[in-house]
Amino acid sequence: QVQLVETGGGLVQAGGSLRLSCAASGRTFSSYAMGWFRQAPGLQREFVAAISRGGGSSRYADSVKGRFTISRDNAKYTVYLHMLSLEPEDTAVYYCAASTRPLPPTTAQDYAYWGQGTQVTVSS
Repeated sequence: QVQLVETGGGLVQAGGSLRLSCAASGRTFSSYAMGWFRQAPGLQREFVAAISRGGGSSRYADSVKGRFTISRDNAKYTVYLHMLSLEPEDTAVYYCAASTRPLPPTTAQDYAYWGQGTQVTVSS
């Protein structure tokens, strides 16, 4: 089992940037593919980005490609989401999640462990 805690959210103006962090504890971090999801009010949780166990493979939602970058540091048990050129449409609660799948999944059902989320608000 793994526990996840997200940090780094906040209020930023459109065009700005943020870096989210997700610190893991528990079972060996490198055993998990990691993902970021987000959920805006009234909407379903949606996939943002995912990274493989070793960090060599990543996947992104079309809406964030070229603006967001997912990375991980297995020695620090941490996964990051670097967000550039933020838009008001990026406003949401961002969640990190851990999956035992060998390749980084894009569906929430493939993730067994979730953090509590961190709020990102982008003002226009």
